[in-house]
Amino acid sequence: MEKEVVPAVLSVINEKRLLGDKRTPVEIISKMGVFDARQKASDSAWLATGDNIIATIWAEFVSIGAGGRWFCLESLDASRRADGGERSALQLQRAKDRIALLKRAMDAGQGVRAVLQTNRVAIADLETDKAAKVSVRVPDDEEWHVARWDADEKIAVLVRGARGWVPTDEDLQAGLARGSVPAPEPEVVIVQSSPQEAQAAAVAYLTKHFSSYGYKAENVSSQQLGHDIEVFDKKGATLLKLAIKGTAPGVSTFQLSSEERAGAQRGDPWRLAVVTDATTPAAQHKIYKPSEIGSVPGLEALPG
Repeated sequence: MEKEVVPAVLSVINEKRLLGDKRTPVEIISKMGVFDARQKASDSAWLATGDNIIATIWAEFVSIGAGGRWFCLESLDASRRADGGERSALQLQRAKDRIALLKRAMDAGQGVRAVLQTNRVAIADLETDKAAKVSVRVPDDEEWHVARWDADEKIAVLVRGARGWVPTDEDLQAGLARGSVPAPEPEVVIVQSSPQEAQAAAVAYLTKHFSSYGYKAENVSSQQLGHDIEVFDKKGATLLKLAIKGTAPGVSTFQLSSEERAGAQRGDPWRLAVVTDATTPAAQHKIYKPSEIGSVPGLEALPG
């Protein structure tokens, strides 16, 4: 929206709009050489005639650096919107196409022709609000170029005007505040679990699981019966005798004790239940019949 645009940038846009020809957003890019402009009007970058690269510059994202130089920070993370949310398949493809064209311009030392654009909704809602149509689009008389490309940080810097100037660190921080680049995703810290922690979490998980269905799940693991919980129906009949094993970060394998193997040989209602990622919110389980334990992932043979 115009209230989000730096006044100096908005002044140029308004002057261009008032003094220029009255053209629609589609007519503007068509006149600049975009083939099938109507079908491609919602794209954000185009390869035009003469191998010219044209890119939308959202005025809301433009910052003013030292000496009055304009610049814009470009996210190279095609999968995430500016607000950090995941893009739809169509949005993802458009973002990838835009990044590819900007990279092509940089590699070729080629400038980028820009169309300056403001939008009818807050810029943060650009990709999620159905009313997020172009408010104003004008061709910029000044050429832009890619002044910096940092694949590790997933940021490119687009600069308006002559080459040789780059924003200062202070400028870049101000540019980041305009919100064109999503905040870094929080680092996921994987906590390693001990076998005892994985086992306890697996037993607790399955006890809760069966209880939530109205069954009685009794923990008998301390009795060394060859199974860890017994599951009863509402009438008290035994449905399952479960030997439980848990895997988790740091715990990828497990063994069956001699009592558990004896339980498997006795057969029904004995089962082996394996809970993967037992210590995490992603825990899930699978139950195996005695005849299937030879192919259970993670099950080690007894030593000797």
